[in-house]
Amino acid sequence: MALQNIGASNRDDAFYRYKMPRMITKIEGRGNGIKTNVVNMVDIAKALARPASYTTKYFGCELGAQSKFDEKTGISLVNGAHDTAKLAGLLEVFIKKYVQCYGCGNPETEILISKTQMISLKCAACGFVSDVDMRDKLTTFILKNPPEQKKGGKDKKAMRRAEKERMKEGEAADEEQKKLKKDKKKGASSKESTSKGSKKKAAAGSDEDHSTSPTRSRDGDNAAADEDDDDDDVQWQTDTSLEAAKQRMQEQLSAATAEMVMLSTEETEKKKQASPKEASANGSAKAQEISEPVVTKPSPYEELVGDIKASLGSVPTPTQLKAVLASSTLPPQDVMNALLDALFDGVGKGFAKEVVKNKKYLAAAVPDEEAQTLLVKAIETFGGKCNPEALKEVPVVLKALYDGDVLEEETIVDWYNAAVAAGKNSQVVKNAKPFVEWLQSAESEEEDDE
Repeated sequence: MALQNIGASNRDDAFYRYKMPRMITKIEGRGNGIKTNVVNMVDIAKALARPASYTTKYFGCELGAQSKFDEKTGISLVNGAHDTAKLAGLLEVFIKKYVQCYGCGNPETEILISKTQMISLKCAACGFVSDVDMRDKLTTFILKNPPEQKKGGKDKKAMRRAEKERMKEGEAADEEQKKLKKDKKKGASSKESTSKGSKKKAAAGSDEDHSTSPTRSRDGDNAAADEDDDDDDVQWQTDTSLEAAKQRMQEQLSAATAEMVMLSTEETEKKKQASPKEASANGSAKAQEISEPVVTKPSPYEELVGDIKASLGSVPTPTQLKAVLASSTLPPQDVMNALLDALFDGVGKGFAKEVVKNKKYLAAAVPDEEAQTLLVKAIETFGGKCNPEALKEVPVVLKALYDGDVLEEETIVDWYNAAVAAGKNSQVVKNAKPFVEWLQSAESEEEDDE
């Protein structure tokens, strides 16, 4: 039976783990009794983990036709002649409304009905609870026919088996990608060796220039000293100076009168000279207070955040961003924290979408398991100071990085267990709990299958 990815947004993902059968329809009857039979509705509903009566009833509500699903025979009928493409399009809308998580898009959700008769979807991966629009016609049918409680994890096991098959199919592609990366690294190392040789030659040339520069600077200093000596030989004399006037007065007047006159003249001169200076000094001080605000020097951490933002403004490649991070002398954890602050500064609702958009930069900064641990701790630190709307999406962020092969399952689980053992009771750890439990349950089910 031909399979396709669950959800229209995942149609082109060759390695998507959640599959469902392609719809098969058959037109039966003629005239007023013509009907469309969805032959494999039971298999489709089983893949979606929803009752087949829900999907059949949804077709009837949207098409304005009578619909019926027989629980004994498993036959799904919709009155009228409807082509497969039209019904498949309606099924995609049903999946988006009643199957996929509104937060992370995972189809592994469970329908919950509250005491106030409100329908919601709880995601087993990220723990997000999606509120269903109660204005939809199908909600009335769901309230009258609530879904049965799950008795086991058979559906999950089937999905895990499909995931194993996907991993087997992707192993060949992964090996080819590793070979390409090795070839690129070899080419890059040869380029670095040639660039280092050219840098050494340039450094040798600069050393020769420096060896001759001291003599030149000394010659320049001697010439400047000679010019200063020439200026010192020039003497300027004026008859209107205060000393010349004092000398003339002393010659003409007696010693007592001359001293009295000079004291008065000195005081008046000092007052005249002091008044404009004081005014200009006061004015300049006030101007400096107004025009020169107090500027504090940014810390090395703030400088790194600014450098990362500046590099992102020029649309760098992941390797260029990695070079910016490697040039920092800060501890590795501070560097990872600065990367998240630069990428997601001021982000609120839509934090997970921003993470998916910048996944290539995060992947470049996480080359090994040790760096993965730094990234998880950086998410914890960022979650402690970010917008409350962004804090709610922390489990969705972890799942997006897990699905994008940026973070491995062991890294996330080890971080969470260490945080719980250390007695950390932050909101980040609380929000991550449903996703970690989902990872652990999936791992235990795989062990049971083996």
